[in-house]
Amino acid sequence: MAEIVKRAEAEDCSDIHVGVNEVPRYRHRGDIVATEWPETDLDTFLSWMRELMPDEDIRKFQENLDLDTAADLGFVRVRINAFDTLAGPAMVLRLIGAEILTLEQLRLPEVFKSISLDYHKGLVLVTGPTGSGKSTTMAAMIDYINRNKTHHIITIEDPVEFVHKSRKSLIKHREVGTHTHQFFSALKAALREDPDLILVGEIRDKETMNIALKAASTGHLVMGTLHTNSAVKTIERVMGMFPPAEQSAFRVALAESLVSIVAQGLCKTTDGKRAAFHDILIATDAIKEYVVQGKLDEITDIMLRSEFDGMTTMNKALLELYQQGRITEETALDKSPTPNEMAQFLRGRL
Repeated sequence: MAEIVKRAEAEDCSDIHVGVNEVPRYRHRGDIVATEWPETDLDTFLSWMRELMPDEDIRKFQENLDLDTAADLGFVRVRINAFDTLAGPAMVLRLIGAEILTLEQLRLPEVFKSISLDYHKGLVLVTGPTGSGKSTTMAAMIDYINRNKTHHIITIEDPVEFVHKSRKSLIKHREVGTHTHQFFSALKAALREDPDLILVGEIRDKETMNIALKAASTGHLVMGTLHTNSAVKTIERVMGMFPPAEQSAFRVALAESLVSIVAQGLCKTTDGKRAAFHDILIATDAIKEYVVQGKLDEITDIMLRSEFDGMTTMNKALLELYQQGRITEETALDKSPTPNEMAQFLRGRL
């Protein structure tokens, strides 16, 4: 398995797919690509599992038929999801580079620095579909804070992905299932652990959201992720965690605590690499008022007009990449959440 992972890292692949009766495959620049390795038999697959994880994790997989874990191979760290299928057991390995890329290396907008440094409390959400680079972006933001502020940072993840070394800040990593039983209890406990910043790997439910808001409103900076495709859909998703009778009070609490929502996507560039594009919402007074009133449809218009505050939309970000010659018109239209508006942008009508 180490050889397969080394090859994947050398070829800048993001994921490795292996399974019984299947040829190992890589995800390279967004595409699934077959390798020249032979079909995997059960004995080989089990030997790979033993190479990657302790016996306790293998036992958990055999009991539950699903497993999330991570492994450090020395030259690279991998996040692992093992699962059973009709053809037999399979695994997907997400490669997590040993080096944490900086905001500059990722070519992220300057507003990411102010989101990271200018707020001592509040809620920052980084969202996007699986494989959109959320973890890489959040790791770069944590790294920037780690190098520039004297904070106590607690991360709660399932599993731990990027491992930070304490620099100016003190960083403690906790893994759900290993160091704590669930996100909710770890987040609740974190409030008693003198944190400045709490990173929640994923805000999955109402209870976790409530504690995150409580932490954000009582002097802590909380960063979390959700699987949503835009800033406005993120607000809709977290509102949907609460019954209708509680949504009015929740909107007020969210508006009071919200710092920023960054929704991220990835697209192929003309030089064969990939670039991130974003919805960036900054919780200005106008945004907070619209959240309280539930006028979510009007928030995108504010984002379009508020470049001075660091806001942008995915279409504006895609247009900028197109104007820089980094993506094609077809890519801009394909990745756009609203292709009709994107087409108007490309023709200079908006």
